[in-house]
Order: sequence, then C-alpha cells, then structure tokens
Amino acid sequence: MTAIIELCQTSPVFFLSLVFIVSLLVGSFLNVVVYRLPIMMEREFTAEYHAYYEADAQVFPNDENTNSNTQPSPPPPAVFNLIKPDSTCPACGHRIRAWENIPVISYLFLKGRCASCKTAISPRYPIVELTTALVCLGVAWHFGATGQGALAILTCWFLIPMVLIDFDRMLLPDQLTLPLLWIALIASTQQVFVDPTTAIIGAAAGYLCLWSVYWLFKLFTGKEGMGYGDFKLLAALGALVGWQGLPVIIIMSSLVGAVVGIALMFKKQSNGSIAIPFGPYLAVAGLITLMYKQPIIDTYINWVLS
Repeated sequence: MTAIIELCQTSPVFFLSLVFIVSLLVGSFLNVVVYRLPIMMEREFTAEYHAYYEADAQVFPNDENTNSNTQPSPPPPAVFNLIKPDSTCPACGHRIRAWENIPVISYLFLKGRCASCKTAISPRYPIVELTTALVCLGVAWHFGATGQGALAILTCWFLIPMVLIDFDRMLLPDQLTLPLLWIALIASTQQVFVDPTTAIIGAAAGYLCLWSVYWLFKLFTGKEGMGYGDFKLLAALGALVGWQGLPVIIIMSSLVGAVVGIALMFKKQSNGSIAIPFGPYLAVAGLITLMYKQPIIDTYINWVLS
C-alpha cells in the first residue's frame, strides 16, 4: 500500500489512471446502491410496522382500534442487501456473470442487451459508471494525490448515489448522509480541508439553516418545503467546507433549483405545487464549493468592493 501511495505521488499519470479505473468499478456498485437501498429501507419500514402492531395486539388483545389496524405479518423476505442476491436480468432472471458486469465495456460488448433474452439494458448503468469515473478524475486532477484529493473522491462516491436516489424517490437516506457527516468531522481532526471547530460550526449551521427555513415555510404555508435529509446533507457539506462555504452552497443551489423549478412549472403548466428534489442541487453546489470555495469568495468580495 505504501508503494502504491508513493507511486501515486510521483506519477500523476498512474494516479489519474488508478482513480479512473477504481471509480468505474465504484460506479458499477453505486448502480446497485441506487436501486437496492430504497427497497431495503421500504422492507425495513414494513417489518417495523408489522412488528409494532403485532406487539400492540398482544398487549391489548381486545382493543378495537388495535385489532382494526393489525393484519397478518408478511412472510420473512428473502435476503436482499447490497451484496445478495446476485444481479439478474429483470426480464428473464438470467444471472449476470462477471464478464457481463465489466463497467461500460460489457454494455458496449453486449450492445446494450441482455446476453440471454436480448432485452434492452438501460443506458443509465454505463452513464452512471462513466460519470462517476469522470467526476472523480476531475477531482483528482484538481487536488492531486493528497489527503484532500482522497477525501474529495470519497465524497463524490457518496454524493452521486444521493443525487440519483433523490431524483428517483425524493429521498436522501441516512445511510449515506450520516456517514459522510462523520467522515467529514473525523477528517477535520487532521485539518484535511478545515479545522475541527470550523467543521463543527459548519455542520451545525448547515443543519439549522435549512431546519429554520423548513419550519418558517411550514408555519406560513402549512406545507413541508423540504425533507430532513436535506438538512443532514447540508450539515455534512458544512463539515467539509466549513461555515464560510455555506453561503456559497446555499446561494448556488437555491438559484439553480429556482430556475429548474420555474422551468418545470412552465413546461408542465403546474399550479405551483410541483415537488422538486433539492438534494441534487446541494450536492453539486457542495462539490463546486469544495473545489473552488476561496476563489468564489474572493471574486464575490472583489465584486462587492469594486
């Protein structure tokens, strides 16, 4: 491992090539995360729901309201996690073999179709793999073979599935936001990007900022404007970039989100109640801020003072 680290530091070509290849493989796994993690969460919620009402039925067997809500619990589900069962074709159940699961290359070799039944495979899979590799390659090029580069690449591996899951399900899982928050706080003890005090204040301010907006919006409209996952994501980003970078993230994400929201409202002729995931804009703005925080802040200050 030491030899690989030294080679990465002395040979930029080797370092960038390694990041690209590893990120392609990670991108393939992220496709699994994006598909399976929400299903795992739904199954866990369903199991907890039935366990709760079955427990109530045992404690209050004659309670009319409890009995009306209690239904026979479903059979225990088959093993379903990020590892098992093996990936299969949803159309014919063909088990995806190793050579059929090589990022991007297998999709091109199979011409975008299942090797067994020839059903079309969604191009989203190779797009996610290639996007992950290219984004991480850009981050690696920017930071180099440093601790900052390693943490930024790891951050990308968390942000990409968050973006996709939020687009698909309007959901930012705790299984992704909270580990990123703790990784950022732990990294601050080594002052990778910011010191611990700045990271802690950034995390707290990030969470409380959107939390306050949420409750103000709910107070005046009676509606929920965003989810708690957005609070946790901004807390994690605040721990990464520090409290100084939070205004940059909030302004960029809000502007882009507003533009996209208005465009969608006009396109769909909506009455203003359209739901738009905010997590993707936070994630993109957070990554840009992580890479260019100080130049953005300096440019803004010079613009204000000029």
